[in-house]
Amino acid sequence: IYAIGDCTATLQLTPVALAEGHCFADTQFGHNPRTADLEDVATAVFSHPNLGTVGLPEDRALDKYGKIKVFKSEFRPLKHTVSGSSERCLMKIIVDSASDRVVGMHMVGSHAGELMQGFAAAIKMRITKKQLDSVIGIHPTSAEEFVTMRSVSYEKSLEEDKAKEMEPALQK
Repeated sequence: IYAIGDCTATLQLTPVALAEGHCFADTQFGHNPRTADLEDVATAVFSHPNLGTVGLPEDRALDKYGKIKVFKSEFRPLKHTVSGSSERCLMKIIVDSASDRVVGMHMVGSHAGELMQGFAAAIKMRITKKQLDSVIGIHPTSAEEFVTMRSVSYEKSLEEDKAKEMEPALQK
């Protein structure tokens, strides 16, 4: 008996089940053993506004890399300014400080799922922040914001987080 997809302990997403199915068929019937690469799978919640994500969130990136840089932008997209809508957008890029590699991108706003699918390829190819900064954006789009965020919003390190956790104990 073989199982793939939602009845297993994997990411419960249709594209993941499809990838696992292809891998199973290749392995069982094509004599080409392989497994699905489930690192940096983009996901989206098609709510209003959309939520899209690829890679690691801050806490997991910090645990994995020890020190991260976070680039964050909150703005009102031009199309909403022209239409009079008050809808805003939030974007975040998470970078491993040591390697400059982009390890996470997250967005809340219109078409977040569509944008994350494109950036998932870049993250899968291990894009660095310097490479992302070299991309010329399409104006006027929300996606342009991801390639124009140049200033670090804040940095985090495991050492600093542990020191902050110890402060209340030291003050007693």
